[in-house]
Amino acid sequence: MTDTLTKTDEPIYKTDALIAQDIDQYLKVHEHKTMLRFITCGSVDDGKSTLIGRLLYDSKMIFEDQLAALEADSKRVGTQGQEIDFALLVDGLAAEREQGITIDVAYRFFATEKRKFIVADTPGHEQYTRNMVTGASTADLAVILIDARKGVLTQTRRHSYLAHLIGIKNIVLAINKMDLVDYDQAVYDGIVKDYTEFANSIGIKAFTAMPISGFKGDNITGPSDNTPWYKGPALIEHLETVEVDQVSDQEKPFRMAVQWVNRPNLDFRGFSGQIATGTVKVGDAIRVLPSGKTSTVSRIVTLEGDLDEAIAGQSVTLCFADEVDCSRGDVIAASDNPPQAADQFEATIVWMADEEMLPGRPYWLKIGTQTVTATVQQPKYQVNVNTMEHLAAKTLDLNAIGIANLSTDKQIVFEPYDTNRTLGGFILIDKLTNATVAAGMLHFSLRRAQNVHWQATDVTREFHANLKNQKPAVLWFTGLSGAGKSTIANLVEKKLARMNRHTFLLDGDNVRHGLNKDLGFTDADRVENIRRVGEVAKLMTDAGLIVITAFISPFRVERDMVRSMMQPGEFIEVHIDTPLADAEARDVKGLYKKARSGELKNFTGIDSPYEAPQDPEIHIDTTGMSAEQAAEAIVARIIP
Repeated sequence: MTDTLTKTDEPIYKTDALIAQDIDQYLKVHEHKTMLRFITCGSVDDGKSTLIGRLLYDSKMIFEDQLAALEADSKRVGTQGQEIDFALLVDGLAAEREQGITIDVAYRFFATEKRKFIVADTPGHEQYTRNMVTGASTADLAVILIDARKGVLTQTRRHSYLAHLIGIKNIVLAINKMDLVDYDQAVYDGIVKDYTEFANSIGIKAFTAMPISGFKGDNITGPSDNTPWYKGPALIEHLETVEVDQVSDQEKPFRMAVQWVNRPNLDFRGFSGQIATGTVKVGDAIRVLPSGKTSTVSRIVTLEGDLDEAIAGQSVTLCFADEVDCSRGDVIAASDNPPQAADQFEATIVWMADEEMLPGRPYWLKIGTQTVTATVQQPKYQVNVNTMEHLAAKTLDLNAIGIANLSTDKQIVFEPYDTNRTLGGFILIDKLTNATVAAGMLHFSLRRAQNVHWQATDVTREFHANLKNQKPAVLWFTGLSGAGKSTIANLVEKKLARMNRHTFLLDGDNVRHGLNKDLGFTDADRVENIRRVGEVAKLMTDAGLIVITAFISPFRVERDMVRSMMQPGEFIEVHIDTPLADAEARDVKGLYKKARSGELKNFTGIDSPYEAPQDPEIHIDTTGMSAEQAAEAIVARIIP
């Protein structure tokens, strides 16, 4: 490209070099802008998607072909007559356009001269509350919209409570559709008054209110002539200047969860992760948790080169002056101000699965880069987010919020959620489906987690086993009711007794007369039934016994939970495999008949599922052998 010069020798067309220089300068400025993540939430039809569409439009983040498509779609499926329907920029699912609602979370990026933004448009319907929680989990700010014609609604309260629960400290109350109430200040003041009373009741200490019209653009990018009585900032101005969490996180103690041990060659070993809070400098004393090992930082490595200092939000690799054991899931912290480690907690849980929570069932708990097994106890109470009442609850179902204690199979490094969202927020994952079933926030560790310790004993489990001249084991019989578990288990014990083996038989019916007499037959009670039996069986193996159990134990997860309690090789799963038709034909106790007639609820095989073992140590097909033959085969397998 050649230069075209004026009489003053000023270029009116830039050379390729000048254009490249401008682009490079723009990218450098853009790279160093702060990022604000925010969500829009509120009730159905409050104008969330329209507002985001307006922000994208006014910030000139729409390409010409997108604008042409938007204009065409607005005429075809829009809700604003012949005018542009900005909501269509965000609501992309066919079902969303057909119904005029938001179903899934939609993320959009835009930028202004001062800041970059990622906005999440979250659904307003109660049935999609879990989607709203997903969008809020990474947000620094929440824009809660209210339709000026309708005022504060149930979903307004629900989403405000959830935003506060998730830890969003910056709340914008955007009273939308002011054009439909003729920009009446009295309407605006009344809504602000109502919301202030509610906000105070749930602990929201401050919020910024503003009258807007997402459709008309009032008070979006600048002050509107239609609201001369409003002296506050426009929405974009507020979004550009509000302090992001990352800035406040830099003032907290240093914390970094290790995501990866970086070992490209024999001469380099570093620990990579994103700094959650605080700052770290070369030479700082650090502590690795939960081990408690200490060292100092020798290098801070990044792709762009070494740094002398790194701050919250940066992804770095730290090198230590000493050879310290550190792996994925560990937390590197300031040596003189480390976080806690515990294995029992009180937490708020937001249940996000269609299937209800089963107290006592083991789930994967993921917190930061740590993954452990966790069990949740029966909720202390469930929160009615419409009234803020505390309701009694035995479990949690879809979108329910409750307070419960939980325990993990080993200590995790944590901080209360209101202090550190990275080390205080967690998700629960179903072990079978790998689906995320809940999100939660840790409040504090339970005192018993610090006060109860393992007491060392001089007589070991090995001594008990040697005294009895046998290897401890748990023979875990599982199968449908009527399969013959108790009959075969009794025969096995008799045969082992004749061989001078020390045994004990735990039968499902017998245990329910004492230890588990308080439990019924719901899924939750079945889980607790197996958990208790597993703990008893573990104690008996510590005593050197061969434990024989006869339980339907219908769920694989609970059988795997008991297996995890035992020493490797000590848990022997025995599947007494009998077709449902054969088991029902026997019906020795008349239970199937009662279940079929509706007299007996939650009966395995009829109205409650049975999950057969996928790879049992011993498989017994009762259609091909007698109970005596089955017992012989089992004994021969465990004692050759």
